[in-house]
Amino acid sequence: MSDSSELSPDMPHVTELLIELLDQVLLVTLNRPDIHNAMSHEAMIGDIEAVCQFVNENKSIRAMVLTGAGKSFCAGGNVKDMLNKTDMFGGNQQEIEHGYKNGIQRIPLALWNIEVPVIAAVNGAAVGAGCDLAMMCDIRIASDRARFAESFVNLGIIPGDGGAWFLPRVIGKAKANQMALTGDIIDAQTALEWGLVSEVVETSELTNRALLIAKRIAANPPLAVRATKQLLRKSEDYSLKDMLDECARVQSGLHQTDDHLAAVKALLEKRQGEYKGT
Repeated sequence: MSDSSELSPDMPHVTELLIELLDQVLLVTLNRPDIHNAMSHEAMIGDIEAVCQFVNENKSIRAMVLTGAGKSFCAGGNVKDMLNKTDMFGGNQQEIEHGYKNGIQRIPLALWNIEVPVIAAVNGAAVGAGCDLAMMCDIRIASDRARFAESFVNLGIIPGDGGAWFLPRVIGKAKANQMALTGDIIDAQTALEWGLVSEVVETSELTNRALLIAKRIAANPPLAVRATKQLLRKSEDYSLKDMLDECARVQSGLHQTDDHLAAVKALLEKRQGEYKGT
């Protein structure tokens, strides 16, 4: 955990994550390497949800990087809990349904509603819900040791955390069908070729590269960054006419901001702008 003086006093107490605030970028590390950063238990779910809420409440944070401690990015659901029918996997059919809706499904909703760009720095295995966790982020870069698998079918279950919604939007239906219906593992280079990640770097360079991208984003006018993220997401469901109307509405507001004027002046003066989010 970073020194508390670096964080807002409103920062929630977390036990499953490591958090470091680097200027305007929040680095979040899943910190349960003993279970390969599985995320199906309440403590991890609650911590991720709390961090997403914290980011939205603190406008000084302009980007977030998400990675994993140890050799794995995230193993998704805890398979031992599935075997023992404990935690969210215990009970009758209705109880398990309730466990999903009020448990792990809170993670995709929290990440979907986070206002700033989130970069997944996939350091190792990202399987099952761990693969889906990476898909929930806006940008994904991978270590050359990273591996991805939409492996639910191998356990006789489905992507219960929203993977069947996220994955086709990232890599298209054909590749998503192949991953989800075979459950096969793909390596980092294949993930790059399929568009699942945008870059593959050496493991030693992964965090630095993710932070460099995050800081580049954070250097831009923050209101425009947040608005652009929302427009990119809405474009998947809007008609062209609806999108153009939304762009006109958003753009007219941004033209009234101090940051827009500061950005125009910086461009004309050939210097880096400084932005306050106003």
